[in-house]
Amino acid sequence: MNREMVKEPAQSNNANIIHTADAQSGSLQTDAEPKVKPFAYGLCYAKLFWIFMIGCFIGVVLETVLCLVNNHVLQNRSGVIYGPFNPIYGVGAVLMTCLLYPIAQRGDLFIFISSALIGGGFEYFCSFLQERIFGTVSWDYSYMPLNIDGRTNVPYMLFWGVLGLAWMKRVYPLLSSLIEKLPKRWGVVLTWALTIFMLLNMGISALAVERQAQRRAGIPPDNGFQQFLDTEYPDEMLEKIFPSMEPVNETAKNKQPT
Repeated sequence: MNREMVKEPAQSNNANIIHTADAQSGSLQTDAEPKVKPFAYGLCYAKLFWIFMIGCFIGVVLETVLCLVNNHVLQNRSGVIYGPFNPIYGVGAVLMTCLLYPIAQRGDLFIFISSALIGGGFEYFCSFLQERIFGTVSWDYSYMPLNIDGRTNVPYMLFWGVLGLAWMKRVYPLLSSLIEKLPKRWGVVLTWALTIFMLLNMGISALAVERQAQRRAGIPPDNGFQQFLDTEYPDEMLEKIFPSMEPVNETAKNKQPT
């Protein structure tokens, strides 16, 4: 009788330790760690990559719908040349996941404020980086109140706060569970195949946009690869793929985003 009473607290402590380990792994599971781990178990590269891909796609869908509702125009909102993907949203989803996961058990207000700061900071950084590297901007909030250098603003930061809270409380646990249901063999193959595809896609997209900036500056091609970029990715094509991307000048800075 006394032995049983001694063992019960020990079992409870072990269960708590297992629960904590599972939470730290990123699996959001409350049971003991499975003997045979499913595909993309925990907060591993495969899990984060699929979060990235899903974020890339959902971001394009949301922007397309908002553009249609606000401007009554069906416009391409992709961030790469091939496919309905916007890496900014993908990286944002991964960043939110990695930074918010350690505080997922904190209060809603704390997560909301953290999400607002993360989202606003990331939006500012992406705008700054795009302008410095490519000499273009894809959004400008200078016309809106409470904006920060036109790169982000308080209303959108509040939106990021709501989005981050919903992401950690509802969306991520569901997506994590669905990703882990992928067959292990096919999951690994698809992960690496899509990794290579997206690296090439983002690489050629960045080079094409950089070459477009050189053409605007009157710089002629000085090698065969630049001639290839001029032929395969002319300005007319890039303007259709990236309609919201404008050169940094007075007209672009005073233009309201679409």
